[in-house]
Amino acid sequence: MKTFLTRSVLGIFFGSFLAVVTILAVIYINNIEMLDAAILGKNLLGTVFCGWFFTVTPLLFENEKLTLPVQTTLHFLCVTVLYFIVAFIIGWIPFTVKGFIGMLGIFIVFYSIIWISFYMYFRKQAAKLNEELREL
Repeated sequence: MKTFLTRSVLGIFFGSFLAVVTILAVIYINNIEMLDAAILGKNLLGTVFCGWFFTVTPLLFENEKLTLPVQTTLHFLCVTVLYFIVAFIIGWIPFTVKGFIGMLGIFIVFYSIIWISFYMYFRKQAAKLNEELREL
């Protein structure tokens, strides 16, 4: 529970930081002088929620009762469903079949790249630890 709460707070802070950076980028790039408070609030809450669930859902990988393919499948389903619900409600993605399929393709590519990167990193770390154990 302590890990869940710690990651929740970190995710909320990360989502908040990402929201502020995004808002500042939009203001700077588009030279906007005034923002719509309703749109701003909706986007802030969506980004904070995404920050939260993207930092909490990796706890699935710490459940040693599940195999890696099951962990990955559950994680992928959780983040995909939550992200697309938020993205459709807020309007980040048009609520059309074309919008969904296009964004799902992009999402799968990015998910795969990030998953493979973490997998390779932890595999390298495990090899390094095993080598150090052999030297003992």
